[in-house]
Amino acid sequence: MSSIRRALLGIAVCLLPLAPSGAAGRMPAGQAQGEPTGAPGADTKRPPNVVIFLTDDQGTLDVNCYGSKDLYTPAMDELAKTGVRFTQAYAHAVCCPARAMLLTGRYPQRGAVNSWTQGDAKAGRQRNMFLEEVTLAEVLKGAGYKTGMFGKWHLGAHPDFGPTKQGFDEFFGLLGGFIDNYNHHFLHGAGNHDLYDGIKEVWAPGEYFPDLMTARALEFVDRNKDVPFFLYVPFNIPHYPEQADAKFDERYRDMKMPRQAYAKMISTTDDRMGQIMARLEKHGLRDRTIILFLSDNGHSVEDYRISVDNHQSGLAKGTNYGANGGGGNTGKWIGQKGNDFREGAIRVPAIISWPVKLPAGAVREQAVAGEDWFPTLLELCGVPPPAVKLDGRSLVPIIRSADAPSHHQVMHWQWQWFWAVREGDWKLIGREGKATHLGNLADPEPEKKNHLSEQPELAQRLQAVHDAWLKEVEREYYESHPNSQRMY
Repeated sequence: MSSIRRALLGIAVCLLPLAPSGAAGRMPAGQAQGEPTGAPGADTKRPPNVVIFLTDDQGTLDVNCYGSKDLYTPAMDELAKTGVRFTQAYAHAVCCPARAMLLTGRYPQRGAVNSWTQGDAKAGRQRNMFLEEVTLAEVLKGAGYKTGMFGKWHLGAHPDFGPTKQGFDEFFGLLGGFIDNYNHHFLHGAGNHDLYDGIKEVWAPGEYFPDLMTARALEFVDRNKDVPFFLYVPFNIPHYPEQADAKFDERYRDMKMPRQAYAKMISTTDDRMGQIMARLEKHGLRDRTIILFLSDNGHSVEDYRISVDNHQSGLAKGTNYGANGGGGNTGKWIGQKGNDFREGAIRVPAIISWPVKLPAGAVREQAVAGEDWFPTLLELCGVPPPAVKLDGRSLVPIIRSADAPSHHQVMHWQWQWFWAVREGDWKLIGREGKATHLGNLADPEPEKKNHLSEQPELAQRLQAVHDAWLKEVEREYYESHPNSQRMY
């Protein structure tokens, strides 16, 4: 580790609030429920463990406790019973930037994650998240935690980058965007193989990847039960290909497609979460473990088939591996994973649970962002933040009180040429320098009507807010890496 990185990890800084917009009031607060349960005899000297379950393409309301009563999600529902459930939690519209936000507490553009990152470790160096980005794993490791990651990285696959270069003692999983769960090949294009243990490529043909990664996570808990640990479990599911555990076939037998295939994937994901939660209970670790569960973006409606002969996976040209038309539930919201930043793309389920310290069975309606979890977890662990500019704000005040105001009067998203800015109930969406849609979340049918023509001054002001934000994050990007490729 360089002296610069040691300095960044060793100096605490204050988190500064986002500049107020001057136009929007605070976003709505939620209903308070529950109080910390307490735990007589708990070891208060040892810092809490941290477990993050990040699911892949799980839609806005696709958990039983979020209103999708047709889904079987006992593990996720248990976290809601023992924790705080957020109804206005935001991630991003696609995989890569959501992971960068979560792990760094910063806008992903600052670290070069504004387009697809390198997915094939054997290819020449392409886009990878800057190593200068300080991850949650690096900070917790510096505070004495054992750190393990089992699942999907998707922040750059080049051997000079990756999880073990950014604070994780152990890594097992895929470096790119997704794989077939049995042959472990990426299915777009020619189909490179993508299964790694650390930086070593490994082969396990025929073995179900969600079980492989869960087994490694369980073994990590077993080995580190007597020391503080950070376990990051970024599942590659319910993301396509929809290869669910067959034990859920009967439960959803009468459900119509595409909801049926998607529901089975949700329950498969929940089942593996439940296995890890049960292992924590077995070792008496649940009360000393903070669990965060969230999704990276909305549900997918993507449709794909193998496009070439002699695909490296062995699958025949024309084989379907897409999302079968979707199946996600967004309720009154519209949108899905992709380049359009309507609520169904970016509003995700999110629950945090720590039974001895945080409220139980509580709901919070304040707007929170993906980059907020980094400073939140550090504060709960009693670990100072690194000496870098953080865009996230600690959610501890909101977690403890339904009456606390949202930290965010303005929220920003961008991916390649596409962008959005939200202020209060207004959200302006655009492409490059042009606004394309002005929606209102308070409309009877939120974001369905385009208010651009009737609110030109508002649209112009919001675009100026976006332009100023983009200029600031681009300046940091180019000043820190003047010879880098364009942001997108």
